[in-house]
Amino acid sequence: MTEGTDSFPPGFLWGSATAAYQIEGAAREDGRTPSIWDTFSRTPGKVLGGDTGDVAVDHYHRMRDDVRMMADLGLNAYRFSVSWPRVQPTGRGPAVERGLDFYRALTDELLAAGITPSLTLYHWDLPQELEDAGGWPARDTAYRFAEYARLVADAVGDRVELWTTLNEPWCSAFLGYGSGVHAPGRTDPVAALRAAHHLNLGHGLAVQALRAALPARARIGVSLNPSAVRPLTESEGDLDARRRIDALANRIFTGPMLRGAYPADLLADTAHLTDWSFVRDTDPATAKARLDFLGVNYYAPAVVSAASGGDGSRHDGHGSSDHSPWPGSETVTFHQPPGELTAMDWSVDPTGLYDLLIRYAREAPGTDLLVTENGAAYDDKPGDDGAVHDPDRIRYLHGHLAAVRRAMRDGAGVRGYFLWSLMDNFEWAYGYSKRFGAVYVDYETQERVPKSSAHWYGQVARTGVLPYPMLAD
Repeated sequence: MTEGTDSFPPGFLWGSATAAYQIEGAAREDGRTPSIWDTFSRTPGKVLGGDTGDVAVDHYHRMRDDVRMMADLGLNAYRFSVSWPRVQPTGRGPAVERGLDFYRALTDELLAAGITPSLTLYHWDLPQELEDAGGWPARDTAYRFAEYARLVADAVGDRVELWTTLNEPWCSAFLGYGSGVHAPGRTDPVAALRAAHHLNLGHGLAVQALRAALPARARIGVSLNPSAVRPLTESEGDLDARRRIDALANRIFTGPMLRGAYPADLLADTAHLTDWSFVRDTDPATAKARLDFLGVNYYAPAVVSAASGGDGSRHDGHGSSDHSPWPGSETVTFHQPPGELTAMDWSVDPTGLYDLLIRYAREAPGTDLLVTENGAAYDDKPGDDGAVHDPDRIRYLHGHLAAVRRAMRDGAGVRGYFLWSLMDNFEWAYGYSKRFGAVYVDYETQERVPKSSAHWYGQVARTGVLPYPMLAD
């Protein structure tokens, strides 16, 4: 190993990640019906600039070119999500074959290009009909999700080996039903807790459905967005604030999924809101389905303290709302960490990723880890030469990949890394104002221009060697 480089093992997955609603477009084609994000983005004031995912980056019609671009960059894996309302428009009943055909074709293109497909079943686009029937706070949605999982498994299970049930269920529950900054935009703390439970239950039921339908070689997991929660000081109050947020951000999912039980302190913290009677005796055991891998999505740590004066401020990186996504711990104060920030005002701190990987290596021994999302938004623009130079993103990626390699040396079984995101796209409530992509997209022409970071990351993917950032920019 030469000075200034670090190497990853053979077989490591070097990928990028996207989500259906953020890139596909074709919102009304081939039988697709509205999802909660179609409805939410059409609600005045919910999405910056009134943007929607109706067209997004038109991946539905440009898929083959996009796969070719991935191959040209040197990626060997691609994490995509399936649009539930494209496959099962009402959230019930048989699949729409035209919808499944798109994912069959995408899978075939990836395999032909030597790219491993990694399929995520749910990245936040619940069919609107299911939301109208109660959404994730309703128990029936968990069973509908398992039914949908079986439909997708029957369609592409012979070709896809990497399966993720849910992406960031914390966001689905607490931003969608707690603070209301994500679809469906509800602001009910008890509904948020109910949603979290039914997402756990739905995950377990979906794993059962997938195990029944998929070949034995299939690998099944979940992608969480755990928070690296840090106390502002070592005071008793600040340490308790960290405990509270750790329970709501992390252990509310890993408790059932990894240990088959909700944490006692979480139940106590929220007892004034609910008695948790929506949890049936066998539910936590169902949620504790065998995982082949645990996906970790990481962007920035959280710094918390006990609130002064009983009124917590919220620099938690999860949007602005008069309603908190932290039921039972609304008065915890979140602080902006010092140092460099991305265009999202998120701190750049790779040590949080290292800490989480080491934590889950200990909490889920023998379970592979994947970094299923990691990346940064910057204000990228083409230069006079038409190229898009983004040295800040290269430095970000270098620091976080170095943290991954260090975690691997310290015992974390990390098997792959998926850059968020392949290309600029619809960034949820921020519309098209934030650019996370390694590939620049001109939204008027849909032209794709790989940024400097795409070429740098492609070099790392082809060689398995992490150079200093300046060696490839």
